[in-house]
Amino acid sequence: MRITGVETTPLRVPYKKPFHWAQGVIEAAEVTLVAVHTDEGVTGYGESVSCKPAVQTLLQKAEEFCVGRSPFEVTALQHELYHQIFAAYGNLSAPRFGAMVFAGLDMALWDIAGKATGRAVHELLGGAARDRISYFGFPQGDTAEEIARMAGAMSEDGFEVIYVKVGRGEALDLSIAAQVRQIIGNKRLRLDANEAWDLLTARRMIEKLAAFDIEFIEQPVTGTSPSALEQLHSASSIAIAADQLVFTPSDVYEICRRQAADLIVLGLHETGSIGGFCKAAAIAEVAGINVCLHGLYETGITTCASNQVGATLLNLDDGNQYMNHFLAEDIIQKPDLTLKRGQLPVLTGPGLGFELDWDAIRRAEEAYRRYEGSEPTTLHR
Repeated sequence: MRITGVETTPLRVPYKKPFHWAQGVIEAAEVTLVAVHTDEGVTGYGESVSCKPAVQTLLQKAEEFCVGRSPFEVTALQHELYHQIFAAYGNLSAPRFGAMVFAGLDMALWDIAGKATGRAVHELLGGAARDRISYFGFPQGDTAEEIARMAGAMSEDGFEVIYVKVGRGEALDLSIAAQVRQIIGNKRLRLDANEAWDLLTARRMIEKLAAFDIEFIEQPVTGTSPSALEQLHSASSIAIAADQLVFTPSDVYEICRRQAADLIVLGLHETGSIGGFCKAAAIAEVAGINVCLHGLYETGITTCASNQVGATLLNLDDGNQYMNHFLAEDIIQKPDLTLKRGQLPVLTGPGLGFELDWDAIRRAEEAYRRYEGSEPTTLHR
């Protein structure tokens, strides 16, 4: 089997309501759908977050190196693509950006491998270590009252872990924590400040937030300084999770070496590949640290891919990030990704375990064109 082509299609999938976090407001998931075709008629699909021209251009450049190669050469192709498109140009070292560009291509290659063998990807990775994956409830809203109402509904629906965004101003943050804690009772509560605080502010906020029985605070300080997180972790009365500091396996190693976090939040778009994710998770496992599946502005494609990988991890956390409930509609037709009591079953194959909804893809492509004013593309089905 040989790769005959790589196609990219920019999509914009609207959210039901705006997504609020410390860095601003997001209204849609913007992704690049990646299709890898083979000479045996097997096509694999993945997605890269962001549909900006730079991402599409680099994925189109990657096609030159993929055509004629075996889709089973995933590791070699990933290494070669990064070297040829980034590292070979001297000062264009960009492991984080490169990972987010090529993640969709990697998903598509694994999707082919699973389809060609009639196996779910988790079976190709060594098999599932569990039969279900647990996710946290992720309430949204502009005000503390909105967030608390949604948190209460999620708690009643069976979510054992509730996760909310803070870093939006001290008064609002404290109000969010207080109102959510009151409505969810003894359920576990996690906060994510998304780098919003300097070290001094983080220490002050942690002292105040401790009254609300917070399980952990995710990336309270800058994602550019392991030292800052290490200093905060050593003095914090609340457990600390690392997120924006951690993309590569070497990033995970550094956080573990420094003992700078109690949990590591990691996603396929940060590691850039399923193989890279497994390496990073293994490093954390040796250090005795759980990993939590991260979510970005993504569709059910990433949810399915993350589910496949998460199924194999012995150190997977019991509260993982789930983004599908933000989408006005998903671009996959099957499986049903509706959470039941905060859980999804480990997905069966073949491949990544999904079927695309081509009508939804057409609408998402049209939404992208309207938003960007660009010309349509045609994706082979």
